Amino acid sequence: MESAKPHPRPLDGLRVIEAGQLLAGPFAATLLGYYGAEVIKVEPPDEGDPIRRWRVVQEGTSLWWYSLARNKKCVTLDLRQPEGRSIMRDLVNKSDIFVENFRPGTMEKWALGPEDFKASNPGLIYTRISGYGQTGPYAPRPGFASVCEGFGGFRYVNGFPGEPSVRPNLSIGDTLAGIHAALGILLAYIGRDRITKGVGQVVDVAIFESIYNLMEAVVPEYDGAGVVREASGSTLTGIVPSNTYPTQDGKTIIIGANTNSMFQRLCELMGDASMAQDPRYKENTARVEHQAELDGMIGRWTATLSQTEVLARLEAAGVAAGPIYSVEDMMIDPQYQARGLFEEVQIPSGTLKIPAIIPRLADTPGRTDWPGAMLGAHNDEIYAGMLEMSPSEIEALKSRGII
Repeated sequence: MESAKPHPRPLDGLRVIEAGQLLAGPFAATLLGYYGAEVIKVEPPDEGDPIRRWRVVQEGTSLWWYSLARNKKCVTLDLRQPEGRSIMRDLVNKSDIFVENFRPGTMEKWALGPEDFKASNPGLIYTRISGYGQTGPYAPRPGFASVCEGFGGFRYVNGFPGEPSVRPNLSIGDTLAGIHAALGILLAYIGRDRITKGVGQVVDVAIFESIYNLMEAVVPEYDGAGVVREASGSTLTGIVPSNTYPTQDGKTIIIGANTNSMFQRLCELMGDASMAQDPRYKENTARVEHQAELDGMIGRWTATLSQTEVLARLEAAGVAAGPIYSVEDMMIDPQYQARGLFEEVQIPSGTLKIPAIIPRLADTPGRTDWPGAMLGAHNDEIYAGMLEMSPSEIEALKSRGII
Protein backbone atom coordinates (compact mmCIF):
# COMPACT_ATOMS: atom_id res chain seq x y z
CA MET A 1 0.00 0.00 0.00
CA GLU A 2 1.38 3.39 -0.99
CA SER A 3 2.24 5.57 1.99
CA ALA A 4 0.39 8.86 2.43
CA LYS A 5 2.09 11.85 0.86
CA PRO A 6 3.38 14.27 3.51
CA HIS A 7 1.47 17.51 3.94
CA PRO A 8 2.92 20.45 2.02
CA ARG A 9 4.64 23.05 4.15
CA PRO A 10 4.51 26.83 3.69
CA LEU A 11 8.23 27.23 2.98
CA ASP A 12 8.61 24.28 0.60
CA GLY A 13 10.93 25.27 -2.25
CA LEU A 14 12.85 27.94 -0.34
CA ARG A 15 16.59 27.38 0.05
CA VAL A 16 18.48 28.70 3.08
CA ILE A 17 22.24 28.82 3.62
CA GLU A 18 23.07 28.92 7.32
CA ALA A 19 26.56 30.09 8.22
CA GLY A 20 25.85 30.65 11.88
CA GLN A 21 27.21 28.88 14.92
CA LEU A 22 25.98 28.33 18.45
CA LEU A 23 22.37 29.34 18.88
CA ALA A 24 20.85 32.52 17.43
CA GLY A 25 21.50 31.99 13.71
CA PRO A 26 21.03 28.23 13.84
CA PHE A 27 17.72 28.53 15.69
CA ALA A 28 16.36 30.93 13.05
CA ALA A 29 17.25 28.38 10.37
CA THR A 30 15.74 25.55 12.45
CA LEU A 31 12.41 27.34 12.43
CA LEU A 32 12.55 27.79 8.65
CA GLY A 33 13.54 24.18 8.06
CA TYR A 34 10.72 22.87 10.23
CA TYR A 35 8.22 24.58 7.95
CA GLY A 36 9.68 23.25 4.73
CA ALA A 37 12.73 25.29 3.72
CA GLU A 38 15.78 23.40 2.49
CA VAL A 39 18.42 24.45 5.02
CA ILE A 40 22.08 23.88 4.18
CA LYS A 41 24.18 24.32 7.29
CA VAL A 42 27.79 25.28 6.58
CA GLU A 43 30.29 24.34 9.30
CA PRO A 44 34.07 24.50 9.71
CA PRO A 45 35.55 21.15 8.63
CA ASP A 46 37.65 20.62 11.75
CA GLU A 47 35.07 20.41 14.58
CA GLY A 48 31.88 21.95 13.23
CA ASP A 49 29.41 23.95 15.29
CA PRO A 50 30.45 23.95 18.97
CA ILE A 51 26.91 22.96 20.01
CA ARG A 52 27.71 19.48 18.68
CA ARG A 53 29.70 19.08 21.92
CA TRP A 54 27.73 21.20 24.42
CA ARG A 55 25.65 20.18 27.43
CA VAL A 56 24.71 16.49 27.65
CA VAL A 57 26.86 14.52 25.20
CA GLN A 58 26.34 10.86 24.31
CA GLU A 59 28.60 8.94 21.94
CA GLY A 60 30.38 12.18 21.03
CA THR A 61 27.29 14.17 20.06
CA SER A 62 25.21 16.61 22.11
CA LEU A 63 21.60 15.53 22.55
CA TRP A 64 20.71 19.18 21.93
CA TRP A 65 22.27 18.91 18.46
CA TYR A 66 19.67 16.41 17.27
CA SER A 67 16.96 18.99 17.99
CA LEU A 68 18.66 22.21 16.92
CA ALA A 69 20.07 20.80 13.66
CA ARG A 70 16.93 18.87 12.64
CA ASN A 71 16.05 18.94 8.94
CA LYS A 72 19.39 20.54 8.05
CA LYS A 73 21.77 19.32 5.38
CA CYS A 74 25.17 19.53 7.02
CA VAL A 75 28.15 20.42 4.87
CA THR A 76 31.67 21.47 5.77
CA LEU A 77 33.57 24.41 4.32
CA ASP A 78 36.63 26.35 5.46
CA LEU A 79 35.78 30.03 4.98
CA ARG A 80 39.28 31.03 6.04
CA GLN A 81 40.55 29.78 2.68
CA PRO A 82 39.85 31.70 -0.56
CA GLU A 83 38.54 28.59 -2.31
CA GLY A 84 36.19 27.93 0.58
CA ARG A 85 34.80 31.44 0.28
CA SER A 86 34.40 30.97 -3.47
CA ILE A 87 32.31 27.85 -2.87
CA MET A 88 30.23 29.70 -0.28
CA ARG A 89 29.58 32.38 -2.87
CA ASP A 90 28.32 29.73 -5.28
CA LEU A 91 26.02 28.27 -2.60
CA VAL A 92 24.53 31.66 -1.70
CA ASN A 93 24.02 32.58 -5.33
CA LYS A 94 21.78 29.54 -5.73
CA SER A 95 19.72 30.31 -2.61
CA ASP A 96 16.87 32.52 -1.42
CA ILE A 97 18.04 33.26 2.11
CA PHE A 98 21.42 33.60 3.79
CA VAL A 99 21.74 33.56 7.59
CA GLU A 100 25.00 34.54 9.28
CA ASN A 101 25.91 35.53 12.82
CA PHE A 102 29.58 36.46 12.55
CA ARG A 103 30.90 39.63 14.16
CA PRO A 104 30.01 42.67 11.99
CA GLY A 105 32.59 43.29 9.29
CA THR A 106 33.71 39.67 8.98
CA MET A 107 31.63 38.85 5.91
CA GLU A 108 32.68 42.08 4.19
CA LYS A 109 36.32 41.20 4.83
CA TRP A 110 35.72 37.89 3.08
CA ALA A 111 33.83 39.55 0.18
CA LEU A 112 30.67 37.74 1.28
CA GLY A 113 28.70 40.77 2.49
CA PRO A 114 25.31 41.88 1.19
CA GLU A 115 26.79 44.19 -1.44
CA ASP A 116 28.75 41.29 -2.91
CA PHE A 117 25.50 39.57 -3.93
CA LYS A 118 23.51 42.56 -5.18
CA ALA A 119 24.32 41.85 -8.82
CA SER A 120 24.62 38.06 -8.75
CA ASN A 121 21.56 37.33 -6.57
CA PRO A 122 19.36 40.44 -6.32
CA GLY A 123 16.51 38.51 -4.70
CA LEU A 124 18.64 37.32 -1.78
CA ILE A 125 17.33 37.93 1.74
CA TYR A 126 20.55 38.46 3.64
CA THR A 127 20.02 37.92 7.37
CA ARG A 128 22.54 39.10 9.95
CA ILE A 129 22.45 38.38 13.67
CA SER A 130 24.90 39.97 16.08
CA GLY A 131 25.02 41.21 19.64
CA TYR A 132 24.55 44.92 18.94
CA GLY A 133 23.51 45.11 15.29
CA GLN A 134 25.42 46.17 12.20
CA THR A 135 25.51 49.90 13.03
CA GLY A 136 26.29 52.12 16.00
CA PRO A 137 29.40 52.51 18.17
CA TYR A 138 29.00 49.07 19.81
CA ALA A 139 28.54 47.11 16.58
CA PRO A 140 32.09 45.66 16.61
CA ARG A 141 31.77 44.30 20.15
CA PRO A 142 31.32 40.57 20.74
CA GLY A 143 27.78 40.10 21.98
CA PHE A 144 26.80 36.88 23.68
CA ALA A 145 23.27 36.39 24.99
CA SER A 146 24.31 36.73 28.63
CA VAL A 147 25.75 40.20 28.06
CA CYS A 148 22.97 41.35 25.76
CA GLU A 149 20.27 40.26 28.22
CA GLY A 150 21.76 42.77 30.65
CA PHE A 151 22.28 45.50 28.07
CA GLY A 152 18.76 45.04 26.69
CA GLY A 153 17.17 45.65 30.11
CA PHE A 154 15.90 42.19 30.97
CA ARG A 155 18.37 41.31 33.71
CA TYR A 156 17.65 44.58 35.55
CA VAL A 157 14.03 43.61 36.19
CA ASN A 158 14.70 39.89 36.71
CA GLY A 159 15.39 38.92 40.30
CA PHE A 160 14.53 40.02 43.81
CA PRO A 161 14.76 43.59 45.13
CA GLY A 162 18.15 44.41 46.62
CA GLU A 163 19.81 41.26 45.26
CA PRO A 164 22.02 40.68 42.21
CA SER A 165 20.10 40.11 38.99
CA VAL A 166 19.24 36.54 38.11
CA ARG A 167 19.87 34.69 34.88
CA PRO A 168 17.32 32.11 33.77
CA ASN A 169 19.06 28.82 33.03
CA LEU A 170 18.46 29.33 29.31
CA SER A 171 20.03 31.50 26.60
CA ILE A 172 16.82 33.40 26.02
CA GLY A 173 18.59 36.26 24.22
CA ASP A 174 19.84 33.90 21.53
CA THR A 175 16.52 32.13 21.13
CA LEU A 176 14.61 35.41 20.94
CA ALA A 177 17.06 36.73 18.36
CA GLY A 178 16.50 33.58 16.31
CA ILE A 179 12.74 34.06 16.47
CA HIS A 180 13.05 37.72 15.49
CA ALA A 181 15.36 36.76 12.62
CA ALA A 182 12.87 34.19 11.32
CA LEU A 183 10.09 36.79 11.57
CA GLY A 184 12.24 39.33 9.72
CA ILE A 185 13.03 36.80 7.00
CA LEU A 186 9.37 36.02 6.44
CA LEU A 187 8.46 39.71 6.36
CA ALA A 188 11.23 40.34 3.82
CA TYR A 189 10.05 37.34 1.80
CA ILE A 190 6.47 38.68 1.70
CA GLY A 191 7.80 42.13 0.85
CA ARG A 192 9.93 40.73 -1.96
CA ASP A 193 6.80 39.51 -3.72
CA ARG A 194 4.44 42.36 -2.85
CA ILE A 195 6.58 45.49 -2.68
CA THR A 196 10.17 45.23 -3.90
CA LYS A 197 9.35 43.35 -7.12
CA GLY A 198 11.65 40.43 -6.54
CA VAL A 199 14.49 42.34 -4.89
CA GLY A 200 15.69 41.05 -1.52
CA GLN A 201 16.93 43.05 1.44
CA VAL A 202 19.08 42.86 4.56
CA VAL A 203 17.50 41.69 7.82
CA ASP A 204 19.59 43.11 10.68
CA VAL A 205 18.86 41.50 14.07
CA ALA A 206 20.62 42.47 17.29
CA ILE A 207 20.39 40.19 20.30
CA PHE A 208 20.04 43.13 22.69
CA GLU A 209 17.20 44.57 20.59
CA SER A 210 15.38 41.24 20.68
CA ILE A 211 15.49 41.51 24.47
CA TYR A 212 14.54 45.20 24.35
CA ASN A 213 11.47 44.24 22.31
CA LEU A 214 10.14 42.38 25.37
CA MET A 215 10.33 45.31 27.74
CA GLU A 216 6.65 46.25 27.61
CA ALA A 217 5.97 49.67 29.20
CA VAL A 218 9.37 50.46 30.68
CA VAL A 219 10.16 53.24 28.17
CA PRO A 220 6.86 55.18 28.24
CA GLU A 221 6.59 54.76 32.02
CA TYR A 222 10.05 56.24 32.50
CA ASP A 223 9.70 58.99 29.91
CA GLY A 224 6.17 59.95 30.89
CA ALA A 225 6.31 59.49 34.66
CA GLY A 226 9.96 59.02 35.63
CA VAL A 227 9.24 55.48 36.85
CA VAL A 228 12.06 52.93 36.63
CA ARG A 229 10.74 49.36 36.60
CA GLU A 230 12.67 47.42 39.23
CA ALA A 231 13.08 43.75 40.02
CA SER A 232 10.09 42.37 41.90
CA GLY A 233 10.88 38.74 42.64
CA SER A 234 8.01 36.43 41.78
CA THR A 235 5.44 39.22 41.40
CA LEU A 236 4.50 41.39 38.44
CA THR A 237 4.76 45.12 39.07
CA GLY A 238 1.39 46.86 38.97
CA ILE A 239 -0.72 43.72 38.57
CA VAL A 240 -2.12 42.01 41.71
CA PRO A 241 -2.56 39.23 42.63
CA SER A 242 -0.04 37.51 40.37
CA ASN A 243 2.47 35.53 42.39
CA THR A 244 3.69 32.15 43.55
CA TYR A 245 2.18 30.60 46.66
CA PRO A 246 3.07 27.60 48.87
CA THR A 247 0.96 24.49 49.31
CA GLN A 248 0.59 22.13 52.25
CA ASP A 249 2.75 19.42 50.67
CA GLY A 250 5.78 21.70 50.19
CA LYS A 251 5.10 22.55 46.54
CA THR A 252 4.43 25.87 44.85
CA ILE A 253 1.70 27.13 42.53
CA ILE A 254 1.15 30.26 40.47
CA ILE A 255 -2.10 32.24 40.77
CA GLY A 256 -2.92 35.07 38.40
CA ALA A 257 -6.28 36.34 39.63
CA ASN A 258 -5.77 39.93 38.55
CA THR A 259 -9.09 40.72 36.88
CA ASN A 260 -11.78 41.94 39.21
CA SER A 261 -14.14 39.07 38.41
CA MET A 262 -11.44 36.46 38.88
CA PHE A 263 -10.32 38.07 42.13
CA GLN A 264 -13.89 37.91 43.40
CA ARG A 265 -14.04 34.18 42.66
CA LEU A 266 -10.75 33.70 44.48
CA CYS A 267 -12.13 35.53 47.53
CA GLU A 268 -15.19 33.28 47.50
CA LEU A 269 -12.95 30.22 47.40
CA MET A 270 -10.96 31.55 50.34
CA GLY A 271 -14.21 31.89 52.32
CA ASP A 272 -14.52 35.70 52.33
CA ALA A 273 -16.60 36.93 49.39
CA SER A 274 -16.88 40.39 50.97
CA MET A 275 -13.14 40.93 50.59
CA ALA A 276 -13.65 41.52 46.86
CA GLN A 277 -15.75 44.59 47.71
CA ASP A 278 -13.32 45.95 50.28
CA PRO A 279 -12.00 49.32 49.03
CA ARG A 280 -8.47 48.09 49.71
CA TYR A 281 -8.86 45.25 47.22
CA LYS A 282 -11.79 46.01 44.92
CA GLU A 283 -9.75 47.46 42.05
CA ASN A 284 -6.30 46.50 40.80
CA THR A 285 -4.87 49.94 41.62
CA ALA A 286 -5.89 49.47 45.25
CA ARG A 287 -4.66 45.88 45.35
CA VAL A 288 -1.25 47.08 44.19
CA GLU A 289 -1.07 49.33 47.26
CA HIS A 290 -1.85 46.38 49.55
CA GLN A 291 0.01 43.68 47.66
CA ALA A 292 2.06 42.33 50.57
CA GLU A 293 -0.88 41.80 52.91
CA LEU A 294 -3.04 40.37 50.11
CA ASP A 295 -0.33 37.92 49.01
CA GLY A 296 0.10 36.93 52.65
CA MET A 297 -3.58 36.05 52.98
CA ILE A 298 -3.61 34.06 49.76
CA GLY A 299 -0.43 32.22 50.74
CA ARG A 300 -1.85 31.26 54.13
CA TRP A 301 -4.92 29.83 52.41
CA THR A 302 -3.01 27.82 49.78
CA ALA A 303 -0.74 26.45 52.52
CA THR A 304 -3.73 24.66 54.07
CA LEU A 305 -4.25 22.50 50.97
CA SER A 306 -2.18 20.13 48.86
CA GLN A 307 -1.09 21.29 45.43
CA THR A 308 -3.52 18.92 43.71
CA GLU A 309 -6.44 20.01 45.87
CA VAL A 310 -5.89 23.75 45.63
CA LEU A 311 -5.40 23.63 41.86
CA ALA A 312 -8.57 21.58 41.45
CA ARG A 313 -10.54 24.15 43.45
CA LEU A 314 -9.08 27.06 41.52
CA GLU A 315 -9.80 25.39 38.20
CA ALA A 316 -13.38 24.63 39.15
CA ALA A 317 -13.87 28.28 40.14
CA GLY A 318 -12.36 29.57 36.89
CA VAL A 319 -9.32 31.17 38.52
CA ALA A 320 -6.11 31.13 36.48
CA ALA A 321 -3.58 28.97 38.30
CA GLY A 322 -1.06 26.26 37.62
CA PRO A 323 1.98 24.34 38.83
CA ILE A 324 5.64 25.10 38.13
CA TYR A 325 6.79 22.30 35.87
CA SER A 326 10.12 20.64 35.36
CA VAL A 327 10.80 18.83 32.10
CA GLU A 328 9.95 15.57 33.88
CA ASP A 329 6.50 16.97 34.67
CA MET A 330 6.03 18.13 31.08
CA MET A 331 6.78 14.71 29.64
CA ILE A 332 3.94 13.02 31.52
CA ASP A 333 1.35 15.79 31.40
CA PRO A 334 -1.72 14.96 29.27
CA GLN A 335 -1.96 18.48 27.82
CA TYR A 336 1.57 18.28 26.44
CA GLN A 337 0.73 14.86 25.02
CA ALA A 338 -2.55 16.00 23.50
CA ARG A 339 -0.82 18.93 21.81
CA GLY A 340 1.81 16.67 20.26
CA LEU A 341 4.73 18.57 21.79
CA PHE A 342 7.20 15.68 21.61
CA GLU A 343 8.53 14.16 18.40
CA GLU A 344 10.47 10.91 18.39
CA VAL A 345 13.51 10.59 16.13
CA GLN A 346 16.08 7.90 15.46
CA ILE A 347 19.64 8.58 16.55
CA PRO A 348 22.63 6.19 16.50
CA SER A 349 21.92 4.93 20.02
CA GLY A 350 18.17 4.41 19.52
CA THR A 351 15.22 6.78 19.82
CA LEU A 352 15.12 10.29 21.24
CA LYS A 353 12.27 12.68 21.98
CA ILE A 354 12.81 16.25 20.85
CA PRO A 355 10.40 19.19 21.16
CA ALA A 356 7.92 19.94 18.42
CA ILE A 357 8.13 23.51 17.15
CA ILE A 358 5.32 26.03 17.19
CA PRO A 359 3.29 27.84 15.82
CA ARG A 360 0.79 25.16 14.96
CA LEU A 361 -0.61 25.39 11.41
CA ALA A 362 -3.81 23.49 10.72
CA ASP A 363 -3.33 22.76 7.02
CA THR A 364 0.41 23.12 6.40
CA PRO A 365 2.05 21.96 9.63
CA GLY A 366 5.76 21.76 10.20
CA ARG A 367 7.53 18.51 11.00
CA THR A 368 10.87 16.93 11.79
CA ASP A 369 12.12 14.87 8.84
CA TRP A 370 15.43 13.86 10.41
CA PRO A 371 17.49 14.77 13.48
CA GLY A 372 20.73 16.73 13.42
CA ALA A 373 23.18 14.99 11.08
CA MET A 374 26.83 14.12 11.47
CA LEU A 375 29.50 16.62 10.42
CA GLY A 376 29.70 16.81 6.62
CA ALA A 377 26.96 14.21 6.15
CA HIS A 378 25.54 16.00 3.12
CA ASN A 379 28.77 17.11 1.44
CA ASP A 380 28.41 14.81 -1.54
CA GLU A 381 24.69 15.58 -2.01
CA ILE A 382 25.17 19.35 -2.01
CA TYR A 383 28.50 19.68 -3.77
CA ALA A 384 27.81 17.05 -6.42
CA GLY A 385 24.12 17.82 -6.83
CA MET A 386 23.64 21.53 -6.23
CA LEU A 387 27.06 22.72 -7.40
CA GLU A 388 27.62 19.89 -9.93
CA MET A 389 31.12 19.05 -8.74
CA SER A 390 32.73 15.83 -9.93
CA PRO A 391 33.88 13.13 -7.50
CA SER A 392 37.49 14.06 -8.20
CA GLU A 393 36.84 17.73 -7.42
CA ILE A 394 35.16 16.81 -4.15
CA GLU A 395 38.02 14.50 -3.22
CA ALA A 396 40.54 17.25 -4.00
CA LEU A 397 38.69 19.66 -1.70
CA LYS A 398 38.77 17.06 1.08
CA SER A 399 42.49 16.45 0.64
CA ARG A 400 43.22 20.18 0.98
CA GLY A 401 41.04 20.53 4.08
CA ILE A 402 38.59 22.91 2.39
CA ILE A 403 35.66 20.57 3.12
